[in-house]
Amino acid sequence: MKRKDREITDRGEMEAVLAAAPVCRMAMADGEEPYVVPLCFGYADNTIWVHSAREGKKIDILTRNPRCCVEVDMYEGPIRDTVPCSWEVRYKSVICTGFARPVEDSAEKNKALTCIMQHYGGETPVLSEKALDRVLVVKIAIEEMTGKKYGY
Repeated sequence: MKRKDREITDRGEMEAVLAAAPVCRMAMADGEEPYVVPLCFGYADNTIWVHSAREGKKIDILTRNPRCCVEVDMYEGPIRDTVPCSWEVRYKSVICTGFARPVEDSAEKNKALTCIMQHYGGETPVLSEKALDRVLVVKIAIEEMTGKKYGY
């Protein structure tokens, strides 16, 4: 990281950003083209969970190449200065890299969907096997996590 003065080195602080962020953005490699998609997510135990339809561009890409990068951030607005090019932004961000894999086990799917629901303040869902079969859950086991902040 070029700006070491902005680096978040404390794992707990990075996890707090993951716990508070409203959305994650998953980046994937579609051959030579990048592809990024915003997603609802949950985080627990060094794992990011997302849910998806069983078909679509994201799933096609992850099937070919499960390597992915996830970014979350907390943006709190500009820090103004009298010189326009000296403005800054108050933020915290976390970037995680890892491999995405579909989850087939019903108990693990239920755990993941509960994690996602709780991330957004929802109740613990009671899901039938039929409901679990309809949704695809993707587990991203985090290999590396980095963080950056300014204005805190």
